[in-house]
Amino acid sequence: MNILVTGGAGFMGSHLAEAWLEKGTEVTVIDNLSTGKIENIAPLEKNEKFHFIKGSIKDKEIIEKLVKKADIIYHLAAVVGVKLVVQKPIETIETNIEGTSIILNLANKYKKRIIIASSSEIYGKNEEIPLKESSDRLMGPTYISRWCYACSKAIDEFLALAYHEKYGLPVTIIRFFNTVGPRQTEHYGMVIPTFIKQALSNKPITIYGNGEQTRCFAYVKDVVKCLIGLTEKKEAEGEIFNIGSEEEINIKELAEKIKEMTKSKSELKYTPYEEVFKTSFEDIKRRVPDTSKLKKILGFAPEKKIDETLKIMIDFELSKK
Repeated sequence: MNILVTGGAGFMGSHLAEAWLEKGTEVTVIDNLSTGKIENIAPLEKNEKFHFIKGSIKDKEIIEKLVKKADIIYHLAAVVGVKLVVQKPIETIETNIEGTSIILNLANKYKKRIIIASSSEIYGKNEEIPLKESSDRLMGPTYISRWCYACSKAIDEFLALAYHEKYGLPVTIIRFFNTVGPRQTEHYGMVIPTFIKQALSNKPITIYGNGEQTRCFAYVKDVVKCLIGLTEKKEAEGEIFNIGSEEEINIKELAEKIKEMTKSKSELKYTPYEEVFKTSFEDIKRRVPDTSKLKKILGFAPEKKIDETLKIMIDFELSKK
């Protein structure tokens, strides 16, 4: 069996590739390294069953060759991080929509099993917590560029489901809720790696807004276990699944927890969104997934507690010093 992971040199893609290699499976990764890193996959290159291609998801010729020989495709390639989305809306829209269109068309041509990565951003400002896969979407105005990511991912979902309905393409859509773990970079606005780096260097821990906004953070290896499990379920085809932790924490509490765990002397610094993004910005007050659908089909969902996840990430950062 051959697994293809687009965006596989990224944080999540590298963990997914590693997990499949541990099962003795052939894995091919394609990444243009715009946000992915060679160091994420460097340890995997010792394995003769691992193959890395530096290239773009929008290069149809390369992608077709890889899709043709793959048995399962994980399409993770996308613009990542709220900060990058706000800074590069054109790249966000084009990469997400054009890249997904290409990979779906080719997956359908060769009738390959495919997993499409979507996001909890899809729910927008909906505050009916917990968020179900059937929940309504509530987007902000088009002049606030953060919403272009959610809308581009919605188009990806519509397209994937249309391929399934019209052609029977075996596709599953995954809505990720803040996946975290070792190798995640602090760049592009990723909150936990940012807080950990700041705390370990005793620099101010920068909290955007008032810190009352809440999130749920799922450990990457738990998420990968779900991704692999869903490919083995025929009944997951044509379906959408939330994947995330249901343990809710606000950002201020998160910062205080990281400060305590690192024994840091950092102060908490509150920064207005306008100073960070230099443009109009709307944040989400709460984002909590309902994972009952995932639990029903797999019998499990990400469950590692935030304290344990933070310890793993802090220890990983310390090991690099």
